[in-house]
Amino acid sequence: MLEVKGIEKSFDDIKVLKGVDIKVSKGDVVTIIGPSGSGKTTLLRCINFLERAQAGEMIFDDVHYRLNAMSRKDIAALRKKTGFVFQNYNLFRNKTALQNVTEGLIVARRMPREAAKAAGLRALEKVGLADRADAYPHQLSGGQQQRVAIARAIVSEPEVIFFDEPTSALDPELVGEVLAVMRDLAAEGRTMLIVTHEMRFARSVASHVIFMDDGVIVEEGKPQDIFDNPSQERTKRFLATVREGFAPNLYPQT
Repeated sequence: MLEVKGIEKSFDDIKVLKGVDIKVSKGDVVTIIGPSGSGKTTLLRCINFLERAQAGEMIFDDVHYRLNAMSRKDIAALRKKTGFVFQNYNLFRNKTALQNVTEGLIVARRMPREAAKAAGLRALEKVGLADRADAYPHQLSGGQQQRVAIARAIVSEPEVIFFDEPTSALDPELVGEVLAVMRDLAAEGRTMLIVTHEMRFARSVASHVIFMDDGVIVEEGKPQDIFDNPSQERTKRFLATVREGFAPNLYPQT
């Protein structure tokens, strides 16, 4: 479904991505873990063209693209097949929850307002916020705002949803409500690529885990292999630093 090969990205003289390859099949839930500064977020942003990679190629639905030679038309077409959930919600402060969810449908996709409203209400219901459709962001908790952002990402029924550390800006007591929505999406068979620091979530929900450090993929595999029996010393050192957060007996396998 989605494959990227040899992604390279530099900021000035700092090489952030050093030839990264990933592959995501339909229905996969792929989590990307690793220390801060390892290139996780940059990788996600390059795949969705929020940053322009200097090298690499993408295969999406059997169509091949060169990442450093994408036209605006190609980028727009690919973005219509994806959804993106940011760390900090990125909601319009002067629009209601429903308006935030439907804005892209009406403006970018030119969907009739009534049809967009119906789709938006269905998306809000899916994330448990149908009763807050008329609320403005300042009237919502951080967790609720992030759930609105997820509704915005899923309202167009994208082929793949990208999540960039969706709980990193939340107070600890609000993290669970966002992760619960993501678990439900995974259970529906949604294809998702998730950058996360939530180790328990990464283990229990993912079908595939990628560990990155210093701009490369150090190790990848099934969650139980990465968390219980990593083969690379760098992976072992990283997991040792967060041992209390991912101890195997804390992770249900369902």
